Amino acid sequence: MTTATSITVRVPLAIRHRPGRKTVVAPVGQDTTPPVATRADPALVKALARAFRYHRLLDEGRYSSISEMAAAERIERGYLGTLLRLTLLAPDIVEAALNGLQPKGTALTAMHAPFPLQWSEQRAAAALCR
Repeated sequence: MTTATSITVRVPLAIRHRPGRKTVVAPVGQDTTPPVATRADPALVKALARAFRYHRLLDEGRYSSISEMAAAERIERGYLGTLLRLTLLAPDIVEAALNGLQPKGTALTAMHAPFPLQWSEQRAAAALCR
């Protein structure tokens, strides 16, 4: 009769808590792949993705108005309007937010407040927040 044996394997790792996700980090020298460094605000990235999706749906004519889209998507009309304003951001500010390089003042809560429509003014306001 054979006896059951058990093996315990211990892997040293650390779990870093970041907004919206957990990242497993191997000890130094244990892994050859560099860690993914990102400071992207997951809420802002998600809001930007939704905003551009809703904007595309309006452009394609799938919905004729914001009210119709809000009812179909089951979200508040005011919130949808706030999201759609994000599509008016300067392209370099959007790219910086997606890359995690956004200025401090461009968190999602700050983006709900009115911001200038001119891209040059947006860039100047973002530069003040750095």
